[in-house]
Amino acid sequence: MSVVVPAYDEAEVLPLFAQRLRPVLDDLGEPYEVLVVDDGSTDATPALLERLRREWPSLRVVRLRANSGHQAALTAGLARARGDWVASIDADLQDPPEVLGAMLQAARSQGVDVVYGVRTDRTTDSVFKRTTASLFYRLIRRLAGTSGPAQAGDFRLMSRATVDAVNTLPEANRVLRLVVPALGFPSTSVGYAREVRAAGRSKYPLARMLRLSVDGVTGFSIAPLRIATWFGLLGGVAAIALLLYAFVAFLRDETTPGWTSTFVVVAAVGAVQLLCLGLLGEYVGRMYTQLQGRPTYHVAYDSAAPPAADPQGRRQVTSSETPGSERTGR
Repeated sequence: MSVVVPAYDEAEVLPLFAQRLRPVLDDLGEPYEVLVVDDGSTDATPALLERLRREWPSLRVVRLRANSGHQAALTAGLARARGDWVASIDADLQDPPEVLGAMLQAARSQGVDVVYGVRTDRTTDSVFKRTTASLFYRLIRRLAGTSGPAQAGDFRLMSRATVDAVNTLPEANRVLRLVVPALGFPSTSVGYAREVRAAGRSKYPLARMLRLSVDGVTGFSIAPLRIATWFGLLGGVAAIALLLYAFVAFLRDETTPGWTSTFVVVAAVGAVQLLCLGLLGEYVGRMYTQLQGRPTYHVAYDSAAPPAADPQGRRQVTSSETPGSERTGR
């Protein structure tokens, strides 16, 4: 079993996370690895991970050369995980590690490939976050037609077949909480109460949440593009109605010169045009990024693959350390 843990500036919470995760995995009685992906941390996270690795042989550290984002770090972890079962969990302890045993048991007893951790109690989150999260998942299910459970984030357990399928996908800027349900593999869910962050601060401020939402919508649905078509049709109907109104008013000699109505119409049409251009720009930008073929992340170090040395004792750079050698897990 592999447990993938993306971490960015989590020095405050990592000791607490290791204290809770290690007993859970040891009690499973099965071989495992904990693959922590250091997403370019700038605090003491790298040094702390190396110290934990000396005390915990099953801990594996993968370090990215620069901060690439939560989803990219998860992608890097899935690309390097070696277990028959692969779990993903954040280090902030909002998703309790104790649920992993129930996930593994559910996967084996029900013969499914994916077990989602579903938040049945989110009272520790703010009202704003609970409301926006509910609206986001409802919108995604309607636009993209995904069948994933509501209130399921990136806390999940996947079979090797599922991970291999995810790793073969060529798309960049993937949102895994939408990619995995879209595969349609047999799945079930395990409920849990979401806890407060054990230490540190959230790495998902409002701006990143909005970016994740935009990536999710534009990556899984063309429905926003159809908004431009509907706006165009509604604008045409409104223009015809205004034309008829103006013609009738002219015949009745009731025309009154004024600028208010003209200003309102021009402003409304301009706003619709800008909105449509923005939607088109999002999709064109995604295609442009995809055609560039730039790696989503660059692996700088993997504790499970130490670099070799040539006969002169000089350090050699392995393929795993070459920037661009891995592209979105392919």
